[in-house]
Amino acid sequence: MLEATTLEKVLRRDRTITAVGLAAIALLAWYYTIMVASMSAGGMSGAASQMAMPQDHPWSRADFLLMFVMWMVMMVAMMLPSASPMILVFTNANRRRHEAHVPYLHTSLFASAYLVVWAGFAAIATLANWALHRVGLMTSMMGSALPLWGAAILIAAGLYQFTPLKLACLNKCRSPLAFIMSEWREGRLGAFVMGLRHGVYCLLCCWALMALLFVLGVLNLAWIALLAAFVLVEKIASGGAWLSRASGLLLLAWGVWMAGSSFFY
Repeated sequence: MLEATTLEKVLRRDRTITAVGLAAIALLAWYYTIMVASMSAGGMSGAASQMAMPQDHPWSRADFLLMFVMWMVMMVAMMLPSASPMILVFTNANRRRHEAHVPYLHTSLFASAYLVVWAGFAAIATLANWALHRVGLMTSMMGSALPLWGAAILIAAGLYQFTPLKLACLNKCRSPLAFIMSEWREGRLGAFVMGLRHGVYCLLCCWALMALLFVLGVLNLAWIALLAAFVLVEKIASGGAWLSRASGLLLLAWGVWMAGSSFFY
């Protein structure tokens, strides 16, 4: 009887426990991101510098791995806070449907699947980093080396903010309850598939904003924090769609200005 009562108390607190767990993971990811960005900005040498970024020589397998880890942890730091409302709504819905079972496995599968999608993005970003670095379109500080290349990314990101795909995926991310009601699947596999689907919606919503790091600096901590804050506000603010369009106009203007400046300087 005592064990049953204890289990019921734990089940009632699952949202709190999940929130604390998500916060801990995000804080650890931010700690690693800040540490790596500080190593790069401080010009540290040796193994510490290699942790921050591959050097100017051709990348080795270790360089690829280190860069992938950096991108993956950075995506966790930037995207997990904005996904937390959805994960908490899933936790609550899962508990209500499965009162007799500990809900943490399904929640863990949902969150893990979400991060799997961003691991795929991190892999693509790492390959893009390598390719751009190899052809000289990225500086050693991981920023855009050519103004026209940077302008093209800014304009493309600005245009994407106005596309129906962007706005449709943003609406999916901004409505956790609607997502749960329309996408619900039973069982462990169902939780994993739901996490994948939410991850895909989130990726299609935010990939262009993440690509801005190739212009602003992959290891520029101020821009990393600003983009993460913008993604969070865009998803939770009542005027998220308006905010997307406003940011799109700003990015377009910035890109045009950068392109124009390259012809005069």
